[in-house]
Amino acid sequence: MKEEVRIDKWMWAVRLFKTRSLAADACKKGKVSVNGSAVKPSRSVRVGDMVGVKRNPVLFSFKVLALAENRMGAKLVPGFMENVTTPDQLELFELGRIAAQHNRDRGTGRPTKKERRDLDDFFEPVFFDEHDFDDPEN
Repeated sequence: MKEEVRIDKWMWAVRLFKTRSLAADACKKGKVSVNGSAVKPSRSVRVGDMVGVKRNPVLFSFKVLALAENRMGAKLVPGFMENVTTPDQLELFELGRIAAQHNRDRGTGRPTKKERRDLDDFFEPVFFDEHDFDDPEN
């Protein structure tokens, strides 16, 4: 068994990135760190290293449990890495995910008829009659 594996190969093998070239690009852009320092795609990782992957605005952290050069099935991944991301970063990720579900992306077109009616109901001013403020005794 090997003692070292390239970081881009390892991240691709444990399914952190869909392709190895995406993993290498993330390294080149400074979004990947090993033990706290930014790395190039050719940097070797060993068992016990801490790998950080920045996906705005969240910094995911993983501990290397075993090395792999070949892509594996998703069921095998927990044997090769452990997710040690801090709870505050996970909360930030959840908030971003929830916000993305409820907001319309800029430039995706006009609202549907139902969405427009919902917006009209939300922003429609409410007017009170004089009878709303009368004495309850009369």
